[in-house]
Amino acid sequence: MKQSILSSVVLGVLAWWGGLSVIAEDRYLYFTWEITNGTIYPLGFPQPGILINGQFPGPTIEAITNDNIVVNVINKLEEKFLITWSGIKQRRTSWEDGVLGTNCPIPPNSNWTYKFQVKDQVGTYTYFPSTKIHKAGGGFGGFNVAQRSVISIPYPEPDAEFTLLIGDWYKTDHRVLRRLLDIGKSLPNPDSLLINGQQNGAVFSGLAGKTYKLRVSNVGLSTSFNFRIQGHDLKLIEVEGAHTIMESYNSLDVHVGQSVTVLVTLHGPTSDYAIIASTRFTGPSVLTSTATLRYAGSNTKAPIPLPQGPPTNDVQWSMEQARSIRLNLTANAARPNPQGSFHYGTIPVVRTLLLANSKAIIDGKLRYAVNGISHVNPNTPLKLADWFNIPGVFDLHTIKDVPPSSPTLAKLGTSVIGFTLHDFAEIVFQNNENYIQSWHMDGSSFYVVGYDNGLWTPDARKTYNLIDGVTRHTVQVYPNSWSAILVSLDNKGMWNLRSAIWERRYLGEELYLRVWNNEQSVYTEALVPPNELYCGKAKHLPKS
Repeated sequence: MKQSILSSVVLGVLAWWGGLSVIAEDRYLYFTWEITNGTIYPLGFPQPGILINGQFPGPTIEAITNDNIVVNVINKLEEKFLITWSGIKQRRTSWEDGVLGTNCPIPPNSNWTYKFQVKDQVGTYTYFPSTKIHKAGGGFGGFNVAQRSVISIPYPEPDAEFTLLIGDWYKTDHRVLRRLLDIGKSLPNPDSLLINGQQNGAVFSGLAGKTYKLRVSNVGLSTSFNFRIQGHDLKLIEVEGAHTIMESYNSLDVHVGQSVTVLVTLHGPTSDYAIIASTRFTGPSVLTSTATLRYAGSNTKAPIPLPQGPPTNDVQWSMEQARSIRLNLTANAARPNPQGSFHYGTIPVVRTLLLANSKAIIDGKLRYAVNGISHVNPNTPLKLADWFNIPGVFDLHTIKDVPPSSPTLAKLGTSVIGFTLHDFAEIVFQNNENYIQSWHMDGSSFYVVGYDNGLWTPDARKTYNLIDGVTRHTVQVYPNSWSAILVSLDNKGMWNLRSAIWERRYLGEELYLRVWNNEQSVYTEALVPPNELYCGKAKHLPKS
């Protein structure tokens, strides 16, 4: 009898503890995505596209801070495929990053399941294919992370929200575009801009007097755009997970790979109003796409003429606007503590990288390089080679911290720069070309502390914003200019630092940051996932 009572008590305690574990664990969201070829009509005529569950663009993920995301990707294409999660930090697990430096691509007619957590994140993000030039065919979508109900938001609660995916588009098959790059030719100029997969025609409806949140992302391959809404101000509230000082703008520049979130109040007469996106820094050729903001009950088309954006090549206008976007120091983000509680401007920099992009011809073909090295992805993912100590895949001496002091011919190489976990680094992107650049970092957000024309020098540090620079994961670098960031590398792993402009990235303008220490602990880095794909020199290794 006593043994029976004791067993009941033990079982009861175990059940109670198990119940606590279930309650304490964060929510799981499960998705099954089938990737297929299909026919799409973004420009009004049929063209081949890449669909997710039959959709173009792909489905939007709507998550909440700390949700666990599980996505089973079934690849029905005839080519290998990967998806990367732009701006999602994936704490302690670059295993799920979905780029060729960290993952073997998913073979045709097979599947692979991503599993990661949006730990301590909030904001507007995207996902897209990282392989080949698949992004030119589709496969991209929105990834929104809302705040937990226990955390207040630093702006009035909107009545609803809309996701706007805007980017340049080609009428040419993405496979044809890839062949152009493979034979050493540059891509042509894009043919149009799309808003949610349409050149013109997307409609967003609302009620007069209500306020709406618009999540706007540049999902294009190469082109910055200016975004505006006829007769309405855009109140900026967030960029890529950082709450900003709530300034109102007539229009906003959004560069390749970037996301912004604005509030728009429907304060005008009942009517239709034009939502306009037009290309920036493209010379005299300007592409424009429109959508409609429709007040409920409207029978009136948007008035003409449509409002114009800034002069298309006005770099100074864009740079001044970028400097005006600042961090809201007293607001919280995903956590209750104020964003300004991390005093980044007082932290000593332990290492400076000066990275200069360049165009090159190597072996008779067009390439792009960083500090004289045009990156080539080895057949063995860098992360697998690092984890299993596989020799001959990469070393930490191929690419230097600073560009060559004198002009030199670029060469092919595998670019990996080593850091120690928790290093605080200064990275300067020097652009000596006449074209705007856009740089993205996986695994970490960084503080944008400076932009300016010309060559960067150490004296430029006197101009840095060390108080309320905004955090982002993608920064633009204007023509013949530089941009500077500060970043705390506190996420262990192998992380991609790349051009967000696809031609440049595909042809070598990227590198990897190896953030490492010799502590073997799941508290600093997750173990290799049991479903990890193995390829290259790791193909025959026993799975964990």
